[in-house]
Amino acid sequence: MKNDISILPTSYFTKSLPAASLTKRKPLPLPLNTLPEILLITTYPPNECGIATYSQDLLRALNNKFDHSFSLKVCALDSKNIHRDYPKEVKYTLNTSDSIQYLDLAYTINFDKSIQLVLIQHEFGLFQNAQKDAFLQFIYGISKPVVIVFHTVLPTPDEAMRIRVRHIAAACASIVVMTKNAAQLLEFQYGVPESKIEVIAHGTHLVPHLDREVLKAKNGLAGRKVLSTFGLLSSGKSIETTLQALPEIIKINPTVTFLIIGKTHPSVVNEEGEKYRNSLEALVTQLDLSANVQFVNHYIPLNELLEYLQLTDIYLFTSKDPYQAVSGTFAYAMSCGCPIISTPIPHAREVLNADTGIIFDFQNTQQLAAAVNRLLVNPDLSNAFRANSLQRIAPTAWENSAIAHALLIEKTANQNQRMSDSLTFDLAQLHQQKIVLNYRLPVFNLEHVKKMTSDFGMIQFSKINQPDIESGYTIDDNARAMIALCMHYEVTKDAEDLVYLSIYLNFIGFCLQPDGNFLNYVDVNHQFTDQNYETNLSDANGRAIWALGFLISKSDYLPADLVIKATDILNRALVHAEKMHSTRSMAFGIKGFYYSNLHIKSPKNTLLLKTLAQRLLQMYRHEAELDWQWFESYLTYANSILPEALLCAWLETGDVAFRETALASFEFLLSKTFDHNGIKIISNKTWLFKGQTAAPHGEQPIDVAYTILTLGKFYEAFQEESYLHKMKTAFNWFLGKNHLHQIIYNPCTGGCYDGLEETQVNLNQGAESTLSYLLARLTMEKHS
Repeated sequence: MKNDISILPTSYFTKSLPAASLTKRKPLPLPLNTLPEILLITTYPPNECGIATYSQDLLRALNNKFDHSFSLKVCALDSKNIHRDYPKEVKYTLNTSDSIQYLDLAYTINFDKSIQLVLIQHEFGLFQNAQKDAFLQFIYGISKPVVIVFHTVLPTPDEAMRIRVRHIAAACASIVVMTKNAAQLLEFQYGVPESKIEVIAHGTHLVPHLDREVLKAKNGLAGRKVLSTFGLLSSGKSIETTLQALPEIIKINPTVTFLIIGKTHPSVVNEEGEKYRNSLEALVTQLDLSANVQFVNHYIPLNELLEYLQLTDIYLFTSKDPYQAVSGTFAYAMSCGCPIISTPIPHAREVLNADTGIIFDFQNTQQLAAAVNRLLVNPDLSNAFRANSLQRIAPTAWENSAIAHALLIEKTANQNQRMSDSLTFDLAQLHQQKIVLNYRLPVFNLEHVKKMTSDFGMIQFSKINQPDIESGYTIDDNARAMIALCMHYEVTKDAEDLVYLSIYLNFIGFCLQPDGNFLNYVDVNHQFTDQNYETNLSDANGRAIWALGFLISKSDYLPADLVIKATDILNRALVHAEKMHSTRSMAFGIKGFYYSNLHIKSPKNTLLLKTLAQRLLQMYRHEAELDWQWFESYLTYANSILPEALLCAWLETGDVAFRETALASFEFLLSKTFDHNGIKIISNKTWLFKGQTAAPHGEQPIDVAYTILTLGKFYEAFQEESYLHKMKTAFNWFLGKNHLHQIIYNPCTGGCYDGLEETQVNLNQGAESTLSYLLARLTMEKHS
């Protein structure tokens, strides 16, 4: 019955845990500043199994994602008395065949005051070698909150299995499963309360999405259509299904090569040697497939495996186990953009549909052959599957999995909702440390910026992370790029930055017209497009002036020829700058003149700055009311640059009116974009008009970045700590502190996704978003 948890008497599970044993050790005080510890109980490398790899990937992702939040340690599961050379993060080991060791470990956990939460990776086979109730006694004997990750949930349990899972659930704060299907099974087949179930998908690795044909050539597969499957071999994978389908596939697609990647599972080798692999090799010979099948029978490092998957034209998942709830190999293939053909395991049924892949019946070679041939002769369908699969699998990146796990850890450890008797409850209270999640600042990565830059300039758009040269160039992006590279060079003094600065500066000079106006849009052939004469270019002109002034302000460490050239371009643009009346173009212009004057005071620049600032001030005075302290009757895009521009005007002129208006308007803007959940910038779908409510979704990186730049400038001026706090909050939006709890910045490519929508992230990594992230990251570095 739903939500009906039957629990055996607590004494049943604690009868082997006498109070004397529980209290015989006196907990020692922890050193100051000791981080709360999370103990992962799991198989772990060098143990070769899927759960071991999964756990290592999870631990690495958590450590890479969070800083000074918690300490992660491992209790490695072994069967019998196998000794392995474990890495330093392994703090304990547990022989799962020895019932006494379960009790000893429970005692150890209870009296280890650093441990705040226990995270157990669960597969029934891992704990079946000890006496019947050893595992249940173990989890009931732990006084700390316990979270269990179920890697398998059987769909048709008998009554004994149902009761056993209920007992496990009753002892835990949460049960994590990897699919919605598994969550529904737990709730409706086992009677586990929905409130105890968390769905966190199997993590996947971010990949650079390298050119498929280049990778094929590198691996001796040029000109071939590649099918692949990977994982530790066992008969359950039913590789023979593909081999039996290959003759029909080869009739239509003779250039097919089927890669069987991975060595035989160690437990299979122990039981039967290489019997299964030998049978596959015999079948290859029997069917005369030696020219179309390759065995990659050795350990494959992760980067090599991901390359194999990126060169794959179709990934085949042929498991014959209908109870296999989830597959890490399946998930990895999707993350590499592989079109997938799969048997109908629950994981496949959940993530594959008519837009993302093809499902065929278990061991049905005819269906498999037809599906492969259909995709190989229809590249448009195959490419659509690739794009849709990437969108579908993006939330499962290990970075996102780490965020989901960390949020659950934070909630569970801090609330400590552990069901336990009074004795263990008292033990749990002996020491508590609050977990506070601190996102780690990513290292600088200009790979995508450089990839998006040709000898002529910064390319405008990308498809995923591949530059779309047909989208051409804009002065908007090249201006932002020049500012970002100036900032990066100031921090790193990387000589290669100067090459890119020269490219962006030359592009800005290319766009300058004889009348002092800048054109914005340039096509792939370096020709100005008609869009220049159909679109308002005032913002583009303002951004160009900002970029030129910013470069000039860095004259102390930039080569003189760059500064001289930027000064010349700016001076020729001054005649047009005086005609600016658009709100944001004036703000950009003010910033440009302010920065230029930091190098050499120019009366002309100062006069232009005052003129534009007075225009902004008059707009504010005309529009502002008690509950609407803003320059316009709506909030749109790049809002924060308006108060920042008046702040710059005050810093340049000392005019108190500029200072007061800058502060009032910025505080108003912050009240509309920050709340207790973080930053929520104005939607790019519907502007926020006076008297109306902000639209909930449609956020772009550029507005978050501008907010961070402005907060940094206000902090420099006023040394107000709340500005630094908001900077950190805003930057964490890129790292996953947003309504989807998903990364916007991609640390693998160095690119930034183009937008955050209601239910998904726009995975394209164009110039604007990538440069916005870089500007924000460099601002954080300046104030770290």
